Amino acid sequence: KGHHHNMVRGVTFPMPERRPFVRLPTDVYPVNYGLRLKPDLIDFTFEGKLEAAVEVTQGTNQIVMNCADIDIITASFVPEGGDEINATGFNYQNEDEKVTLCFPSTLQKGAGSLKIDFVGELNDKMKGFYRSKYMTASGEIRYAAVTQFEATDARRAFPCWDEPAIKATFDITLIVPKDRISLSNMNVVDRKPYPEDHSLVEVKFATTPIMSTYLVAFVIGEYDFVESQSSDGVTVRVYTPVGKAEQGKFALEVATKTLPFYKDYFHVPYPLPKIDLIAIADFAAGAMENWGLVTYRETALLIDPKNSCASSRQWVALVVGHELAHQWFGNLVTMEWWTHLWLNEGFASWIEYLCVDHCFPEYDIWTQFVSADYTRALDLDALDNSHPIEVDVGHPSEVDEIFDAISYSKGASVIRMLHNYIGDEDFRTGMNAYLLKFQHKNASTEDLWECLEQASGKPIAAVMNSWTKQMGFPIIVVDQEQHGSDRVLKISQKKFCASGPRNGTYENCPNWMVPISICTSEDPSCTKMKVLLDQPETTVNITNVAPDHWIKINPGTVGFYRIQYSSAMLESLLPGIRDLTLLPVDRLGLQNDLFSLARAGMISTVEVLKVMEAFVNEPNYTVWSDLSCNLGVLSSLLSHTDFHEDIQEFIRDLFTPIGMKLGWDSKTGEGHLDALLRGLVLGKLGKAGHKATLEEARRRFKEHVEGKQILPADLRSPVYLTVLKHGDSTTLDTMLKLHKQADMQEEKNRIERVLGAIPAPDLIQRVLNFALSEEVRPQDTVSVIGGVAGSSKQGRKAAWKFVKDNWEELHNRYQGGFLISRLIKVKQVHNGYICVLPIILCGVTGQNGG
Repeated sequence: KGHHHNMVRGVTFPMPERRPFVRLPTDVYPVNYGLRLKPDLIDFTFEGKLEAAVEVTQGTNQIVMNCADIDIITASFVPEGGDEINATGFNYQNEDEKVTLCFPSTLQKGAGSLKIDFVGELNDKMKGFYRSKYMTASGEIRYAAVTQFEATDARRAFPCWDEPAIKATFDITLIVPKDRISLSNMNVVDRKPYPEDHSLVEVKFATTPIMSTYLVAFVIGEYDFVESQSSDGVTVRVYTPVGKAEQGKFALEVATKTLPFYKDYFHVPYPLPKIDLIAIADFAAGAMENWGLVTYRETALLIDPKNSCASSRQWVALVVGHELAHQWFGNLVTMEWWTHLWLNEGFASWIEYLCVDHCFPEYDIWTQFVSADYTRALDLDALDNSHPIEVDVGHPSEVDEIFDAISYSKGASVIRMLHNYIGDEDFRTGMNAYLLKFQHKNASTEDLWECLEQASGKPIAAVMNSWTKQMGFPIIVVDQEQHGSDRVLKISQKKFCASGPRNGTYENCPNWMVPISICTSEDPSCTKMKVLLDQPETTVNITNVAPDHWIKINPGTVGFYRIQYSSAMLESLLPGIRDLTLLPVDRLGLQNDLFSLARAGMISTVEVLKVMEAFVNEPNYTVWSDLSCNLGVLSSLLSHTDFHEDIQEFIRDLFTPIGMKLGWDSKTGEGHLDALLRGLVLGKLGKAGHKATLEEARRRFKEHVEGKQILPADLRSPVYLTVLKHGDSTTLDTMLKLHKQADMQEEKNRIERVLGAIPAPDLIQRVLNFALSEEVRPQDTVSVIGGVAGSSKQGRKAAWKFVKDNWEELHNRYQGGFLISRLIKVKQVHNGYICVLPIILCGVTGQNGG
């Protein structure tokens, strides 16, 4: 990192040289943490008492632990059967977030007890033990005390060995106001009045299994809940803000179906007696998989049957599926160090789709995976400044830098490719072996490859290393010749670069081990042949293919690569788009490959636009969604030329037939995907200035605002977007009023994301100022600014200037958390369009917040 400079307002600061990071010494390690915490919800402080059972492995006169923003009052060590030894000094290494407890004599080898009394603060930074603001029904502002520890913030709540491989059990007691709900990882085993103050109660929780510190959690606040029992006997509760219990029902239904699904998939039961899912008002990530107490943003958990749109339901289902997968993959078996975080997140980001497909087959969720995760990962990974999935992490402060779309989306995509290469049965056998071998322990990426290799007999490690340890991916170049009744394919690979093909020869040109499947027009849904391309090029002979039949590489769009067909091969595939004989996912993949080849300057954009015209009969939502994103990129590029109006016309022409067919109102028998498609198409037409759509949107908006005819949730985003894009200060005032009146966070977010569409420069400025106002929750500021950046080239300039002008406040607000890096990426990624991609935020983070 030595050469990077921070650029702020034209001043350069050299990056501080990083001292080498050292993990904690192993001469003393914890076996059990006995922890008592007493938060003060008025003064925002807390008192804590730690009594840890520890093991001294070799004599030492000091104990080094992690500790941040905590003041230790007293510390002592009691050897088993010996006398108490008081610590004589506490040596804080603040930059390292460590404290060294010094003792006057050597602590002998063996068991003992470490006692520490300490105080800390309930901060407002959405990390560690922090405060979260909410309003009671009567309008009084109150605070809940909640936690977010991943990756390295348990040390802000209590002194601990805060590394994922130092596992222990936890006995937690919370001393809280008796009218508040208090929750932790385990069930309550005792609740009694607190002797020193009768307005408080002492709540004791059962002992946890052996677990990592980053998964510990506690919540103290006011909540309602809905409860159910999963078919395998686990108590499931969803906690909601007071008065909104019914908004927890959808997530409850998903969770109760999901637990037995994972139990069956992994062949390992869920190991705790209960699981709670809870909506937290101020929450930086999308959700966090704390064992037995999963925390969520309100928008990732709460669904109102009347006021939630289809995409919100889907988003909740995916996030619930993701976090519950972690209860096994991450919590029961944990990565040895943050270097292997990608496996934790990539795996959960893949299996959440498997889970949603099981619960809601009507979502066609695997096709959506290709648009939301797979193509997004390909786009980012083709950049020169991408990085390998697996990054060596030294200092944990680097963890926030690797929680990105490469760890999540490319991670999930290569696991999907691996699952397809191995086959479901062997994959499950290997997964089960892995979970049983490492349960309550830690593992690395290689450990999983080994279990899958044994289950499948295939060279898993060799294949996967080429995808995880080097950045980028290949473009597969294909040509064909007909020999009698055989088709001979010439297949080669080279690195695909978004900035265009490299001239000259690579000295050390990277190679991948590429599982390649091939299908023919005889049966487009069935793979006719599989090969593993482990050389720069190869020839494949396919028997019995009639000269007039087409051949398609990568059916199902599973392999993580792009394809460049010869002109003749491409020509023969195009009718499959028009007559829909190609599967939706393959129609999408073909178009997406061509678009990215055009972006890289390898083919003409004209060719792609011609292919796009072939989609005029397209019925599939996800295919349209991907097409829409790509046209958005093009539209944004052309906004810097004289052709901006021409591309709007092209968009109107392409989307009008499907718009007319769908109309404005849902018809009986329509499902989830029709609702998503209608919203997409109307929004696209409205934004592009389609006259009839704009007029109807204004009419319906007026009725909505006047309370005559409330807009169905699925039409709100497209209508809001359309009226704002062609609106004035009155429109903006009305939208801000709707925002203020909105009771659901989902509706507030829906409005926040589209405000940036307003065209006038003075109004854009108002929207930017609104982003930092009290009206917007801190975790949502990013999406308001992002909406401005994504709306137009003027918006983009204004947003970037605003970020620079307010850098100090933004930096102070997010303290180098991942939200700030997301904000900068928003400037690069949006490319002048807002794609509604529900991108998964989990654990500490994620990508663009859905």
